Amino acid sequence: MQNPMEPVMKLHKIVEYLDKELDLKGFADDYSNNGLQAECSGEVRRIVFGVDACQALFEFAADSKADLVVVHHGLSWGGNPRRLAGIDAARFGTLFRHGISLYAAHLPLDAHPRFGNNAVLCQQIGLEELADFFPYCGRNIGFRGELPEPRSMAELVGLLQRDIPFQPQVLPSSRKTFRRIAVVSGGGGLDAVREAAASGADLLLTGEFTHVMYHEAKERNLAVLAMGHYASETTGPRALMAEVEHRYDVDCLFGDFPTGL
Repeated sequence: MQNPMEPVMKLHKIVEYLDKELDLKGFADDYSNNGLQAECSGEVRRIVFGVDACQALFEFAADSKADLVVVHHGLSWGGNPRRLAGIDAARFGTLFRHGISLYAAHLPLDAHPRFGNNAVLCQQIGLEELADFFPYCGRNIGFRGELPEPRSMAELVGLLQRDIPFQPQVLPSSRKTFRRIAVVSGGGGLDAVREAAASGADLLLTGEFTHVMYHEAKERNLAVLAMGHYASETTGPRALMAEVEHRYDVDCLFGDFPTGL
């Protein structure tokens, strides 16, 4: 049972703040149904943040006596779920049985200029003179910029691994050091390779590195540093968590359930 003396916030106040700060209206073409996806308790004492809306995260939230879960990848996409059966029933059932609301922010949490996934990755490697990069669903969601001085691949990996545990996947180029870097978390794919090369980048920092990207990047002499989809998208939820905890004085936890992918 939660301590009645713990700070309490109204759910609608936190949702209003997130909707406005993340500019959900500006991402109407996102396939994710961003925002409040499940509404339970109207009061919030504890919030769990995470990357993926999954059973493991929801059970962690229930064990932690959380009232709200905030994720990057939610449960409602397009017209789904249409039926609450099977896995969907188990997931939503856990939320409703324990009075836990669910909030999701997909592209808005990639693109945010202060605590978005890509903005934080840029901060971690010291990227400067940032410009918008990688149009997706009508909005630029990544950034490109320059380092104050060129860095080797090993140095860049080291900077990122100070805060994020991940196994790097690297496609080298003829360059030994890199200064102009394009950043798009998650799965930018072949389009990210082409956009990065066209922008004059030396290196693409991303989440996934897939087969279809290999030859295009190699022939364009574009180095790729891939962190894994999950690892590259822990940055935004963690930064948003710190912001919310500071702003509202509520207890916040991060549920870390890495996929290794």
